[in-house]
Amino acid sequence: MISKYEFIDAEKANYPIVKMCTWLGVSKSGFYEWQGRPTSATAQRRDYLKILISKHFELSHQTYGYRRMHAALRRQGEQVSPELVRDLMRQLALVPCQPRPFRPTTTTGSDTAAPDLVNRDFTATAPGEKFVGDITYIPTGEGWLYLATAIDCYSKMVAGWSMAEHLRSSLVVAAVDMAATNVTIAPDAIFHSDRGTQYTLAEFAAKLRSLGMRRSAGRTGVCWDNAMAESFFAALKNEWTDRMIFTTRAEARQAIVSYIEGFYNRQRLHSGLDYKTPQEVHDAYPSQQKTA
Repeated sequence: MISKYEFIDAEKANYPIVKMCTWLGVSKSGFYEWQGRPTSATAQRRDYLKILISKHFELSHQTYGYRRMHAALRRQGEQVSPELVRDLMRQLALVPCQPRPFRPTTTTGSDTAAPDLVNRDFTATAPGEKFVGDITYIPTGEGWLYLATAIDCYSKMVAGWSMAEHLRSSLVVAAVDMAATNVTIAPDAIFHSDRGTQYTLAEFAAKLRSLGMRRSAGRTGVCWDNAMAESFFAALKNEWTDRMIFTTRAEARQAIVSYIEGFYNRQRLHSGLDYKTPQEVHDAYPSQQKTA
C-alpha cells in the first residue's frame, strides 16, 4: 500500500499537485516537506528490488508469479520474503500470463491392452526410469504443426521432442529416439502416454522394445492420467505459442525449439523441483548421464 504522498508524487505529471492534496486531505506544504526528505534505507531497498523484479519478469517472458519470482531472487542471493515480492509486483502492475483450462483432443487407437504402470505417480528416483509423452498441435498460416514430446519424470526435462506436419507414428518414434540420445534409458524403463492412435501402432511398440522400455497408457479421455505431459503443453501454449501468430510452420518450429531448449529446460524454475531448472536437476544426479 503506497502512502498519499507517494500517490501524489507518482501522479504529479497527470494532475495538479494542489488539487491532489485537496482530494486526499493533505497539505501542500506537507507534501513538499515529504518530497525533500532523504530517501530512507527501506525505500532504497524496495526500489532496488523493484528493478530486479522487473528484470526477472522480462527474462521470464512475463510468466513468473510471485512464488517463482521469490525463488529467482533468492537464487541471486537476495534475502526477501514472498509477501514483499508479491506486494512489489502489485505496485509494479506485473501480472503473469494465466493458464487456460485443458481440453482433451486425443484420437483413440484400437489397442487397449497396455496397462497403466504409472497410476498418476509422475515421480522417479533416477533419470531414464520413467517418461511421459503426448502430442499437441500448433496453428500456423500453413496449417497445423504437430509436436510430440518425451519428458523424463525425474528431472521434468523435455528429453525428446519431434515436430512434423503429419500425425504418423514416426512423429512419436522420433521423440523417443531423441530422449534415448539425451538420457540413458534404465532397464525396464516406462514410457507412459494416452491411448492415442500414434502410440498404439506397431512401429512405436517396436521402438520401445528395442530400447528395453515398457509401454504404459492411461484411460481414454481422462487427462489426469497423463497430467505431467498435459501440464507441459499448457505451459508451452500459455507462456509462449498462444501469445504469437505463426505465418509458417518454420516460424512455429523455431519458437517451440526456443521455448523447450532455451527456456523450459535450462532457465524456467520448476515448482515441482524446489524451484530449480530441469537441466540443473538432471546434471546434479550423481551417476554419469548423457547431457541434453
